[in-house]
Amino acid sequence: MNRTEVLQLRNEAEHHLVNELLPFWTTRMKDVPNGGYLTHFDKDGNDSGEDEKSLIAQTRCLYTMSSAHRAGYGNGECEPHARHGADFLINKMWDRMHGGFFWMMDRKGNVKIDEKIIYGQSFAIYALSEYTLATGDPRGIEYAEKVFDLIQKYCVDSMYGGYWEMFHRDWTIKGPGGKGGDRKTLDVHMHLMEAFTALYECSGREVHRRKLLEDIDLLMYRIIHPVYKTGIPQFFKNWEVAPQIKFDVIWGWDRFSAEGQKGNATDNTCFGHNAEFAWLLIHACDILKIDPADNAGLFRTIFDHTVDNGIDYEFGGVYVEGPHSGGVYDREKEFWQQAEVLTGLLDAVLLFGDEKYWNAYKNVHRFVFDKMINRGIGEWFPLMSRRGDPIWTHMGHSWKINYHTVRSMIQSIRRLDMIAANLNH
Repeated sequence: MNRTEVLQLRNEAEHHLVNELLPFWTTRMKDVPNGGYLTHFDKDGNDSGEDEKSLIAQTRCLYTMSSAHRAGYGNGECEPHARHGADFLINKMWDRMHGGFFWMMDRKGNVKIDEKIIYGQSFAIYALSEYTLATGDPRGIEYAEKVFDLIQKYCVDSMYGGYWEMFHRDWTIKGPGGKGGDRKTLDVHMHLMEAFTALYECSGREVHRRKLLEDIDLLMYRIIHPVYKTGIPQFFKNWEVAPQIKFDVIWGWDRFSAEGQKGNATDNTCFGHNAEFAWLLIHACDILKIDPADNAGLFRTIFDHTVDNGIDYEFGGVYVEGPHSGGVYDREKEFWQQAEVLTGLLDAVLLFGDEKYWNAYKNVHRFVFDKMINRGIGEWFPLMSRRGDPIWTHMGHSWKINYHTVRSMIQSIRRLDMIAANLNH
C-alpha cells in the first residue's frame, strides 16, 4: 500500500463530500414553511413534488446533518439544519396518544400512514441519539429513550427472542404474510444494533448496553448463516428461515417479482448488507470497548465472501446479491451497497492489513467516483447497470436519501486517515 495513493483517494472523498454531496442537501432540503425536510428530487436536483414525508427519510436526514456537524463538516450550517429536522420529528411526527413516530406524513405534517414500523423507529433512535451527541440538545436523547422503552414494552418476542416489526398505531401486532406480523428480518435487527450503539454511546446506561449485546448475540448466532456468515433476510418467529416476501408497507423500492416473492427466496444474501453488518458490528465493539479482533475469524469470513463474490472485477463496483455459498444472482449496482462496502472494506484493511481488501476498496471507489456520482448535481444515481449506466435517475426519494452516501464519505475519510497514519510508522 502506498501512502500517497491513500491520501489521494482520501482527498477525492473529502472534496466530493464538502463541495458536492453536502451542498446538494443543505441548499435544497429544508422545508421552511412546513418544517422538516424535502426529500424527493429528480435527476437534476429539482423538487419532484411528491406530497410525503416518510419517517425513514426525515430521521435519516436528521442523522446526516447531525453526524456531519459532529464530524466537523458544513461550516456550522449542519447544526441548524439538524435542529430544524428534530423540531418537525418531535412536534409533528410523534404520536401523543400511543407514543412512537408515525410512518408517513404529508408535507404539511398531516398523518398519511399511522402505523408503527420498527424499521422506522430504529432510525428515530439512531438519529435522535446522534443529534444529542452532535448538538447537546437534550430532546434527542429524551425521545430516543422513549422509543427504546416502547420497543421493549411492545415489540420483544419473549418466547423466541428478537423483535416483532410491524404494528398498528396502538402497538398491536399486524397480521401474517404481507402484513409482516409473523416475520423477523436481518434488516431490522441490524439497524437496531446501529441504533442501540448510538443510544448507548449517548446515554451510557447499562440497560442500553445490555440490549445492544442481546441484539448482537441474535445477529451472530441466529440471523447470519451458520457456515458462510452471510446475512439471511427473513425468518419466522422461531428463527426458521422464511421465504423473502414483499411487505405491504415497504421501506425500499419494489424490486421483487409481480408475485411479491423473490426468486431464490431462501438462498439469497445481499453483499451490501453483509459489509454493512460487519462494519456496524466493529463500531459497536468499539463503543462497547470490546476488541474486534476477538471476532477476527467472523469478520474475515464476511469480508472474504464480499470480496470473492460481490466485487465486479471487470466493470467495477458491488453486485446486489447472490447465494450464501458463493456466486451472483443480481449484477446491477445499487448506490447504498457501494457506500456500505466502501466503509466495510476500509475496516477490513485496518483489521487485517491485507492487500486484497485494499484492491477491492480501490475498485469500488473508482466505480463510485467515475460512474455513480451524478456530476454537476452532486448526489449518486440510485441504480445502475452492471456497466455503470443509470437505470433509475432520481436523486432523492423516501428510500433514497443522504444517509448512506454522506455517511460513507465521513466514515471513509476517517479510516483513510487512520490507514495513512499507520503507513507513517
